[in-house]
Amino acid sequence: MPDEVAAAADMIGGAQALLVTAGAGMGVDSGLPDFRGSEGFWRAYPPYARLGLRFEELADPEHFADDPELAWGFYGHRLELYRQTVPHTGFDILRRWARTRPTTVFTSNVDGHFQRAGFPADDVAEVHGSIHHLQCLRLCGYGVWPADGPDGSIDVPVDEDTMRATGPLPRCPGCGALARPAILMFGDTGWDESHAAPALARHADWLRERRGTGLAVVELGAGTAVPTVRRRSELASAASGALVRINVREPEIRHDRGVGIAGPAAATLTAIDDALGRPGTG
Repeated sequence: MPDEVAAAADMIGGAQALLVTAGAGMGVDSGLPDFRGSEGFWRAYPPYARLGLRFEELADPEHFADDPELAWGFYGHRLELYRQTVPHTGFDILRRWARTRPTTVFTSNVDGHFQRAGFPADDVAEVHGSIHHLQCLRLCGYGVWPADGPDGSIDVPVDEDTMRATGPLPRCPGCGALARPAILMFGDTGWDESHAAPALARHADWLRERRGTGLAVVELGAGTAVPTVRRRSELASAASGALVRINVREPEIRHDRGVGIAGPAAATLTAIDDALGRPGTG
């Protein structure tokens, strides 16, 4: 899509500030599984296919009370997967663009990969929280603490044949109750958002300060099933019309307020970056 790539390069090259928004599709090029639809999820986790359990059913806080080994089998495996996975080259490109103008990130991903790629934690708004932080299931008041701390990382052994946790489960340091990831799950009324809230507030202030000042939005892998990220992208780019939407399956742009590119994140960002390096672009 050379025309779309050139148009995206013009928008990004001429921007005075960048908002990077990202959904689950951003991590696929790093090797993370694609959870789109039950079939994609079950290909990644065959034991759940045998049980007939969908992603939405497992990402439910009720399991921590009803069947904690099932709950921590799912989240313990994901925690270790995200620790071991290296962010793809597209993150490096975004980081380089961020060095030339004010940039902030808004993501529904809980993997912490923007921070691992070098983005300052204060500049990453995680609207669904982070799997790298834990909270008390009972909300005893202890607050949120890191799963990766100076005294060692929380380790949850998982039997990959059954996808159930084995051995001791993480506990709250304050009251000793079962711990859970500090992320927003489906039907979740017990999420402790205290860790995520400051960055989300800074993000809102950042957007208010830069509306009408040449802001461009680069959206990556954000689908319509959970439209939080797409809505943020569209609202933030409403004044400038500078929205670059990169999505393998759903690249459409409403009201001609930007450019949509049907492609994966890493390859598309590389193509735009190459275009930015050509004379007369940006």
